[in-house]
Amino acid sequence: MKACVFTLGCKLNEVESASVMQGLAQRGYETTSELGPADLYLLNTCAVTAEAEKKSRQAVARMRKYNAAAPVFVFGCAASRDPEAFFSREGVVFVAGAMKKDAVLAAVDGALRGISVEDETAFCELPYPQKTHTRAYLRVEDGCNRFCSYCLIPYLRGRVRSRSMESIRREAEACSAKEIVLTGVDLSSYRDGDSGLGELLLSLAGLPARIRLGSLEVSCITEDFLEKLRAAGNVCAHFHLSLQSGSDAVLKKMNRHYTRAEYLKACERIYAAFPEASITTDLIAGFPTETEKDFADSLSIIGEAGFLRVHAFPFSMRPGTAAAKLEDLPAEVKKERVRALIAEAKRQGREYVKKFLGSTMTALFEADGGYTENYIRVSCPEGREGALEKVRLTKLTAQGASCEILR
Repeated sequence: MKACVFTLGCKLNEVESASVMQGLAQRGYETTSELGPADLYLLNTCAVTAEAEKKSRQAVARMRKYNAAAPVFVFGCAASRDPEAFFSREGVVFVAGAMKKDAVLAAVDGALRGISVEDETAFCELPYPQKTHTRAYLRVEDGCNRFCSYCLIPYLRGRVRSRSMESIRREAEACSAKEIVLTGVDLSSYRDGDSGLGELLLSLAGLPARIRLGSLEVSCITEDFLEKLRAAGNVCAHFHLSLQSGSDAVLKKMNRHYTRAEYLKACERIYAAFPEASITTDLIAGFPTETEKDFADSLSIIGEAGFLRVHAFPFSMRPGTAAAKLEDLPAEVKKERVRALIAEAKRQGREYVKKFLGSTMTALFEADGGYTENYIRVSCPEGREGALEKVRLTKLTAQGASCEILR
């Protein structure tokens, strides 16, 4: 029996789908993440934008083109938002939301049918996801309490729930990956009793793998936290520090709870603790109240913060959020601002990489290149997938830098 687990959306969705695939493999199924002929289909949906929600609904029809007789099991954020929109579609036998994704495995076993009732009281444990020898993603937290004015995630994934440090350590010790990425909806809010993210990292210090962090919030970047990272010794000097806007006025409307100056101060702390650190971020272009001056503040902060990389994307109006009550900006304005952000981010990224040309670093190679500890993308014809190598950065490339392996 072949099971297809098709995923839309974020890296956390991909990790959860990999866990579901492992659960299916343990049940004797042949699994694939590529959409094609199969005996049953599992769809992990996304609702971060209206377009993502539309693609999630359309995926059911795409599955049925391959095998109209195969049952379809739907779960994830778009399923949380509107379960009936999926359950009413021909072929769908079960719908679960984003909070209890383990329910989909029980449904495959035949124990559940219909629409699952959500439960946000505890962290949802899933089978360890299938790992490669290169990189492993570990879910350590789910849910969000921040309620940014443009975001539906707290309504779909529920409040913050954290995984126990003991459970995380067991999975980390069981995998053979050379890099472990800690991921969650709001990683900065991780708590296990009196222990936070810093204590978790200290508990993973003895692992024979380097640790990379998912997205962090400004409030997390304290002197104490950075000192714990330095003490751990195996945490990559790469910080994805969520920004969204460089304008104080827009940040306030977004309900982001920090100012431009506080964000730049957090960057300053990072560079002081880790001089080789890279900082990457997200920027939303065209929030409804964003003026030309507000946008100029977003454009200028790219250079001031010294980003390696920026994920820039247009604002997407989401019904049910506070921002949906505001008047949306024209699509062409948002597109032009995204283009400007991407161009400036590329310029700044090259300036960041230039500083490290001639430097010796450690790169973990994948099928299409490698990444240094501070997340510079490197290319080398001799780089073998899964190899962790000492390299010297030699010259700039469109993606980062070329390098030579030092042996």
